[in-house]
Parts: sequence; structure tokens; C-alpha cells
Amino acid sequence: MKIDVDEMGPVQRKVRVELPKDKVASEFAKAYQTLAQRVRVKGFRAGKAPRSVLQGMYGAEIKGQVQSQLVEDSLGEAIKERGLQIVSRPEIEADELIDGADFSFSAVFEIKPEIELKDYLGIEVEKVKLAITDEQVAQALNRVQEEHARLEPVEDRVVVQAEDYVSLDFVGTIDGKEFPGGKAENYLLEVGAGQTLPEFDKAVPGARLGEAKTVQVTFPENYPNRDLAGKAAEFNLIVREIKQKVLPPLDDDFAKEHGECGSLDELKAKLRARLEEELKKYQDDELKERILSRVIETHAFTPPPALVERQTRYLMERYQDRASEGSTPDAPSLDETRKALEVRAMRQVQATLLVEKIAQTEKIEVPENEVQERIDSLTRAAGERGKVLRQYYSRHDARDELRSQMVFDRTLGYLLDKASVKLVDPPPQKVDDPGKKS
Repeated sequence: MKIDVDEMGPVQRKVRVELPKDKVASEFAKAYQTLAQRVRVKGFRAGKAPRSVLQGMYGAEIKGQVQSQLVEDSLGEAIKERGLQIVSRPEIEADELIDGADFSFSAVFEIKPEIELKDYLGIEVEKVKLAITDEQVAQALNRVQEEHARLEPVEDRVVVQAEDYVSLDFVGTIDGKEFPGGKAENYLLEVGAGQTLPEFDKAVPGARLGEAKTVQVTFPENYPNRDLAGKAAEFNLIVREIKQKVLPPLDDDFAKEHGECGSLDELKAKLRARLEEELKKYQDDELKERILSRVIETHAFTPPPALVERQTRYLMERYQDRASEGSTPDAPSLDETRKALEVRAMRQVQATLLVEKIAQTEKIEVPENEVQERIDSLTRAAGERGKVLRQYYSRHDARDELRSQMVFDRTLGYLLDKASVKLVDPPPQKVDDPGKKS
């Protein structure tokens, strides 16, 4: 087999393969032998039909089969022999295939670029010195308190007030006719929280327990349900029950019952540790992103267009999935969105190729047992979807994709460990001069 490789660009190659006639003849003989065992020809015993008869009946099919096999096998061998990392579907141009004659074909495809690494260790970055304050701990404690609040019926009044929780029955109509989704019983509403249309929300305070009230509303033009967008509706509502949120007292008993701690001070310490861990992760992620940007700036190379296009399509699919849940009038057009996502896809491909090269150079790997541990963790966190997720990761391509992401993350962590991180004070907060009037 003769192989020639032409460089058609930084990431495009053309491989020309020439196969000798004996290789072609051998592949034809093998194909007809397999065919003879597979088909039944009238007048001949199984497997005994002459090749000339089979050729008359199946010649075109066998020719196509042999050509596909020769191209697939020899191209794979050529790519492996020349160490080419192919990233696009090959475009094949083949000469006429004749049994007993030499056969030639060419394949054009894109490959991963050659990247010469430089200056990726010891990158200088600044990290702002931050600390968790007592106020932030108190806010976190209040959130835990809010999570365990109870709703208790209001017994001493019948008029709804702001911040009440009310149980409502309502029926909505448009032009006198009820519409899907416009009716509910015992609907729990937090008054003034903006959970519903503004006109509806404003009409509930002042309503009296058990008395009917009519509300006129207009659905906004960008309302997710396009059948209702821009239409005027009338709601008849009745308040069935008024409730108030009651917060549990913040004491040692609260800490034991809801924080799995022996005291309130211990719960505060636990919350502080969690906030410090979250702050560290946030700052580390920010530093990794800055290090990655610096690495990309340092290495100029052409990413394969096929990979950029593939990533752009992926980002577009995600964007359109989100857009289908609701759109706004000032949303950009699909062409504008695609152009913006192409820029993001370009950077993501550059980052992936660079980090992959660094991981190979530094021999950064993720063993199989760690991949399995991550899958177990993901499936546990998925709850009812865990079984579906585990089945998905039973596929080799899914596991390889997860492993690649884990290697990517580990390599960024390595770059952060090797970086030169300088701690700096936070910028001074600007305080308005109390003597000045706005």
C-alpha cells in the first residue's frame, strides 16, 4: 500500500492511497466466498454456486461492498501509520474499482492542530482577599429559618394583608368563556410576592374571607402561553383561608432539630465553614477561567472548523431549547444568536484542545474507578432519574465524554496549583458624601 499525505491547510489533510491489484483481488474473492455461503441459487447446492453466476446476479452490490471495505480498512491504517488525529468525516474520491487491477482513492479531512506549548505554568493572577462576615452567616442562618417556617391560619381577622398566604378559588374568562389553565381551587398564593399577574396580585390585599371579588387583567404580549398573550381576561376569586408564616425561634433546639448540631453556635460555625468553602470554589473557578484565557492568548492556532461547527450546533440546540420555554420581544434573531455562539464555540474548542495537550504533556489522567465514583455520585443526586442516567453512562462514548471533562477539570486545577497567585486587598468601597445632595 502506497500512502501520500498533502497539507491543504493548517488543519486539513489529503491522503492518497494506492492499493495493489492482489489486495483488490483478494478482497473480491473473500466477498464472493462469503456471498456463496449466504445466498441460495436455484440449481446449485448451498455454497456451490459458481462465481460467474453470482457476479451476474450480485456484481454491482459486491463491487460497492468491496470498495467500501478497502477504503475503510486502508484509510484507517494510513491514518494510524501517519499519526493523524482526524476530527471530521472524510470526503472520499475513488477511481474506478476493477477486479484484478490496482485501486486508488483520496480522502480529505480535518485533523487536530499541532500545538507547541509554552508559558503555561506559573501564570501570574491576582486573588482578592475576602472573608465571610458575621452578617453573611446571619443571612445564611435566616435562610435556614425561612426554610423551616410554618404556615398557620389567621384567626383574628378576615381581611387579607400584604405578606399573607391565602388559599384561593378562582375562575378566569376571556369574552365570557373559560380558558385552559384559568381555573383553580385551593390555590396557595403569597400575597405581594409577584407570583402572578400584577393586576391579580394587587387585587388580593383587602379582599375579605369568603367574599367574591372580580379582577380585570391583561396578559403581557410576551406571555409564555401564546394563546393568552396580549388578551384581556376577567377573574372571579374567593379567599378561602388566610395564613401567616411563622418562623421557628433561633435557639439550641432549632440547631439540634434542623441543623444536626448540638447548639446554635455550632450551627453558625457549620454555616460559616460552608460559606467559606463556597467562596473558595467561586474564587478558584474565577482564577481558573482567567488562567485559561491567558493560555489561549499565548497560543495562536487555527481550531478545526468541523469542531467549531459541531460545538456551535450544540450551543444553538441548547439556546433553542431554552427559548422554547418563553421569549421576549427584544430577543436577538437566530442569525445574530448563531454569530455570537460561533465566537463562544471557537473559544471552547481552543480551550479543549489546549487543555487536552497540556494534560497529555503533564500525564494527567483519571482512572476508571474515579469515573465510576463520579457516575455513582451523579446518579444518587439525580433521584428518580438515576436509573436513566446510569443506563446512559453504560455507553462507552458517554463514559469517555465524562472522563474527558474530568481530565479537563483536573488539568485546570493543576494549572491553578502551579500558578503564581498574588493576594490583593479588595478595592475600597465608594461611600457617598453625606454632605452632598442628589
